[in-house]
Amino acid sequence: MSAEITVTHRHGEYVAVEAGGVRLMSYVYKPDPVAFESRKPYVHPLRTLGGRNVSGYRPSDHRWHKGLQMTSSHLSGQNFWGGHTYVPGDWYQELPDRIGSMRHDEFVHFAVGRDRLGFTEQLTWVANGGDEWARERRDVAVHSADPDHGAWTLDWGIELTNIRDTPLEFGSPTTAGRELAGYTGLHWRGPRDFGGGRVLGPGDIEGEEMMGAQAPWLAFVGEHDDVDAHSTLVFAHAPENDKAIHESHWFVRSQDTPMVAFSWAFFEEFALPPGESFTYRYRIVVADGAWDRDRVTRYLDGHGWS
Repeated sequence: MSAEITVTHRHGEYVAVEAGGVRLMSYVYKPDPVAFESRKPYVHPLRTLGGRNVSGYRPSDHRWHKGLQMTSSHLSGQNFWGGHTYVPGDWYQELPDRIGSMRHDEFVHFAVGRDRLGFTEQLTWVANGGDEWARERRDVAVHSADPDHGAWTLDWGIELTNIRDTPLEFGSPTTAGRELAGYTGLHWRGPRDFGGGRVLGPGDIEGEEMMGAQAPWLAFVGEHDDVDAHSTLVFAHAPENDKAIHESHWFVRSQDTPMVAFSWAFFEEFALPPGESFTYRYRIVVADGAWDRDRVTRYLDGHGWS
């Protein structure tokens, strides 16, 4: 049985969820002060039911990495990721005039139950200079906080509509020429102590083999400093993502910069015509302990998509 949750909404700033006295997450939508880091909502901290922190915030190597965020690293010449922009032949450059933002407009639905939070947010993707490029409907749900499983679940859906009169072209540093740097889309940055964590996928795929691979889920197992404990994050695609506008691949690093992204444009660019929309839906399971493949599979099979 799922545990009861408590939701705190500080209007104009954040939405926080607690269970068993632990703040599991904060969804921060107050605009960041630094435009170069690409102002947009993010989730930080992320914690397990046992209170272990499993997200990183503004690490010294990439100040624009903030927990869990929707991003788009290369979008029609703009950078909705933040920080340095990859330029073919010139490596990464500091180009502040290319940094876009995602503006929170309103919550159009907000429902709190005994064991579930669900909200729908409307956002606008704004290019550097102020032109509005896209409207986003974002659906977020927190549920299944179950002490017996030692885990809780965050679902994240996106519907993005092009409001320009020209196509939106989605890419990544890899589509621009840098190998194995296909990061874009929903992105998680782990805490520093998760460096060297174990990466698992279905079957016998693991570690570096998951970079650029296609699979319905990916698990990241990290070990904490200070305490003798592991935590596991499971990243999973909803079944309908198989029919999305463009196929997805995993972007993952586990050494100095622990991170995972559901990359929607790893190897190839794709275009969204004017007036058209695309959708993706994702799941992140946050768990205490070092889960193996069998445990990941059992959990995902036992928690269907609604």
